[in-house]
Parts: sequence; structure tokens; C-alpha cells
Amino acid sequence: MGDGTVTDRLVEANARYAEAFTDPGMDARPVLHVAVVACMDARLDLHAALGLELGDCHTIRNAGGVVTDDVIRSLTISQRKLGTRSVVLIHHTGCGLESLTEDFRNELEAEVGQRPAWAVESFRDVDQDVRQSMQRVRTSPFVPHTDDVRGFVFDVKTGLLREVDPAS
Repeated sequence: MGDGTVTDRLVEANARYAEAFTDPGMDARPVLHVAVVACMDARLDLHAALGLELGDCHTIRNAGGVVTDDVIRSLTISQRKLGTRSVVLIHHTGCGLESLTEDFRNELEAEVGQRPAWAVESFRDVDQDVRQSMQRVRTSPFVPHTDDVRGFVFDVKTGLLREVDPAS
């Protein structure tokens, strides 16, 4: 394997995983009826941090854990077709989006010759961005169950979640 790519390593690890794999016999509906929206940051091990098991939740991740149109798409399918009722939003300390601005799109346009259709969704105040994300979920006409939408900031140094007050 010595010269293989990272992807080769992952495929080999999957082969070892599959040797001991047994079908857990569950369907696509999350056991805990919850969808977790979180940042893609590699320091967040959501299953370990939240005490989750395989099949417990839907996990939707992107840069920043922000609620974009595509996150609303996934939450809509999660709730309307796969039975989830609760939404947990998780941002974290030291997020890379805090060091970006929307100017990143201008830089990309200059480099690539085409402006991205998407917004960077950068932020300076992580709590305020969690509040905005909660509001985007709660006001979406497509997401029917919005009575249990809560937002948190994960501290990458301590591993603790801190809840964000939606009204502050």
C-alpha cells in the first residue's frame, strides 16, 4: 500500500470493515427522529460527542454548519419522508468561516473566470450565526416540524456543547 493515495487507504479500510459487517436490519428512518446540522470540521466527532449510535439520526454537514437552501432540502426530506421531528444545529469554536469573507467569491471569480452561484456564508459572531440558522429552519415553509429546533456551539478545546439562546 505504501504508494497509495488517501482514497486507496480508505477503500482498503472499507474492505476490512465489510469483512466483519452485519446488516443492522434497520431502514432509513432515524431511531431518535432527529436531524443534526453541523460543520464539516474534522474535529467534530458527532456520534461520540452526542452519544449517538448508527441509525439514531440524520447528519447534514457543510462548511460552517450553516442553513443553506440545500440544508433546507435535506431537512424537508428528513422530516416529510423519513419521520424526523427535532433539529439540532451545531456550530463550533475556531471555525474557518470566521476568517473568510464574501470577498472569497470575488477572488474565485478572478481566478476561475466564473462567479460561484453560492454564498460563502461567512460570519464573525458564532452565536449570531447559530441564531440565524435556527431562524432559517423555523421560518422555512417546507420544514413542517419547527417546535424543537435548538442551536449549540461545540467547544473544540473542551468537547462541551453550549446552547445558544434564540432570543438574545
